[in-house]
Amino acid sequence: MIFKPKFISLDCYGTLINFEMGPTAKKLFTDRVNEKRMPAFLESFRFYRLDEVLGDWKPFFQVIENAIQRACKAHGIEYRSSDAQALYDAVPTWQPHPHVVETLEVVARHIPLVILSNSMVDLIPHSVAHLKASFHAVYTAEDARAYKPRAQIFEYMFDKLGCGPEQMMHCSSSFRYDMMTASDLGFMAKAFIDRGHEPAFDGYGVSRLTDFRQLTALLGLDL
Repeated sequence: MIFKPKFISLDCYGTLINFEMGPTAKKLFTDRVNEKRMPAFLESFRFYRLDEVLGDWKPFFQVIENAIQRACKAHGIEYRSSDAQALYDAVPTWQPHPHVVETLEVVARHIPLVILSNSMVDLIPHSVAHLKASFHAVYTAEDARAYKPRAQIFEYMFDKLGCGPEQMMHCSSSFRYDMMTASDLGFMAKAFIDRGHEPAFDGYGVSRLTDFRQLTALLGLDL
């Protein structure tokens, strides 16, 4: 099926930018968590990040700080005051996944691209610069005062664009943060970029892509 959306919204971290929060935490805690316990510790850190964004909005630094403190407490690991800052400061250094930059440059010539990210106003410009493509708009959780998977951040985007979900495609590598909400909101099209960090699920009407370059075929474009 070929889709012709008015806008394409894209998650940033994990989907476009290689989200290295886990590897960064692994390196940071290698002197405190042994190899056998590390996977469970990192999984707890991932879960607590999700839990922290489900309530009222708070700055992303606080999300990271609370989540890593909770993971340390759950596993009996020493927390150091410098841990959260080290994790937060790593975000602007992360780079795009393979083939993202050239694919976005092709698509942007035909369809306006919008970033919708669980990020902050001070963080996102660094990542946008790494992506190089021309974006029609960039919206963050700080702008919307809500994080995905809450509908509020998507609704903020609709209001800013003056465009409903029935005319849009949303792309993400996460069902838990993006695809489930996008399905509930009624997006015209949903592209799940399977990066291997979350399982794919049936029943949400997504197009599963194993290579970001496949997005152009979904839009009837040549890479």
